[in-house]
Amino acid sequence: MIAMTLAEIAAATNGSIHLVEGGLDAESIVSGAVHTDSRDVGAGDIFVAKPGEFTDGHLFAPTAVEQGAALLIVERQLDLPVAQIIVNDAVVALGDLATEVVARVRALGRLKIVGVTGSNGKTTTKNLLRAVLERVGPTVASRASFNNEVGAPLTMLELTEDTQFLVAEMGASGVGEIARLVRMARPDVGIVLKVGLAHAGEFGGIEATVRAKTEMVTDLLPEDVAILNADDPRVAGMSSHTAASILWFGLGSNAAVRASDIHVSSHGTTFTLHLASGESSPVTFRVLGEHHVMNALAAAAAAEVLGVALADIVAALESVHMAERWRMQVMGGRDGVTIINDAYNASPDSMTAALKTLAQISEPGQRTIAVLGEMSELGELSGEEHDRIGLLAVRLNISQIVVVGKAARRMHISTINEGSWDGESAWVETPDEAFELLEKTIEPGDIVLVKSSNSAALRFLGDRLGELFS
Repeated sequence: MIAMTLAEIAAATNGSIHLVEGGLDAESIVSGAVHTDSRDVGAGDIFVAKPGEFTDGHLFAPTAVEQGAALLIVERQLDLPVAQIIVNDAVVALGDLATEVVARVRALGRLKIVGVTGSNGKTTTKNLLRAVLERVGPTVASRASFNNEVGAPLTMLELTEDTQFLVAEMGASGVGEIARLVRMARPDVGIVLKVGLAHAGEFGGIEATVRAKTEMVTDLLPEDVAILNADDPRVAGMSSHTAASILWFGLGSNAAVRASDIHVSSHGTTFTLHLASGESSPVTFRVLGEHHVMNALAAAAAAEVLGVALADIVAALESVHMAERWRMQVMGGRDGVTIINDAYNASPDSMTAALKTLAQISEPGQRTIAVLGEMSELGELSGEEHDRIGLLAVRLNISQIVVVGKAARRMHISTINEGSWDGESAWVETPDEAFELLEKTIEPGDIVLVKSSNSAALRFLGDRLGELFS
């Protein structure tokens, strides 16, 4: 974090200072990192004691102090030998501090901020854009999927006076949450990738999801740029809700930033990238799955707006070989077996894209196996969407399906009800049972996709299979 005095931090968080004898005073400067996990705290850092769903961060404050925390931000005074700022709400205080830090760095005149949202592809697009912008100047982007009311401000607090670019991934589980993050960061460029059924159960339906994602562009200024998916009608409709200029990306000729000549293989995707300037270049994109081309286009569009040269954009895109761990992560290799571990998140859109990729990259006669778990947070749409994915797997002629978990069983039922299979679909209750089955089932040359929501924990099954065939 940038250097601030205790008094300035207290003012930013609307908190009161509690000092200890022999410790810091109100004018002492703190510039360490900000953490909500005591295990990450180092000497001189700030620990925010955030109450959680299952535990309370205040219980871990002693550990933070032992590890060298210089300052605690707490909701109640603790009997610990370190300076504390007492606030009404630690999460709100975290956001307020991030807002102040962003404003101070922006005032230096160098910082440009990109906000990224969408039902799918946020983390991939953020990682691609970081790879591009790091070639130009100091860049801060969120770790993993730090995109909520805690993770996003923690990312913003990593800014320093030298930071030139901030890429802020912004997720939400309800209306108003993206707007809150936008007010913290105030992006110069806002990207909306896609509006799908991911988290539709939490939002209360697809229309509420659209309203939430629209918050990315609603408060952009006329001098800002909204980068919108021309191929998604729900995203395209957001153009009437922003004062910003619009830059369209997509696969159609109506998009200013687009891709043509797309060819998908087990090694990635090749395509021709066309920028709004009229420049174009071939790209050998090693991130597996045609659907990730759209994420590459969004990242390229933002980079073009920020003045990055086409050669740097292409070189950065070609340097990225994996979206993120557990996202279309290619593993295995022994006996020609390929394991694709894509079990960090799953929605109907991403499940469809992953299954289509599995079908696309297989050679004639090569066996394909889809290991599928629950798509969570779909609410009342859950049953029919699990049914639809099961039917899709049959229609894509996937050789073998293994469905894991009670919540996903409808996928198995829908496949066997299709009537065209005889034993090619199996259901097991646990990942351990799935591993035992697959250990016997996988043959040399097979391509195996593991796909589920995070809650199903199939990502660890994917890891085990990857190790088995490494």
